[in-house]
Amino acid sequence: MQIQVVKSKIHRVMVTGADLNYIGSITIDEALMEASNIIEGEKVSIVNINNGARLETYAIKGNRNSGEITLNGPAARMVQKGDIIIIISYGILDFEEAKSFKPTLVFPNEKDNSLT
Repeated sequence: MQIQVVKSKIHRVMVTGADLNYIGSITIDEALMEASNIIEGEKVSIVNINNGARLETYAIKGNRNSGEITLNGPAARMVQKGDIIIIISYGILDFEEAKSFKPTLVFPNEKDNSLT
């Protein structure tokens, strides 16, 4: 049997922009993507702490060390600049392997989304 488990999480990061006219996705600072083990094009879940909204989209790279977290396309209607969100990705593992798997968790500074 295989199960879906948390693979990566960027916990409590501030939204820096919302671009309704972009095609779709979430733009994430490249340094945050690397630290959290999320790759470009990977499906991610977004949880908005401010309004409780939950949505799924895919990740694209933003400029490294920019702190950028921008929801694009229809997802832009689910957030406002300054909202705090959690970004989660999942992996599918064999049940026994999942028991010992450790996800990559990142806790950036909420004020500027930096890793320090």
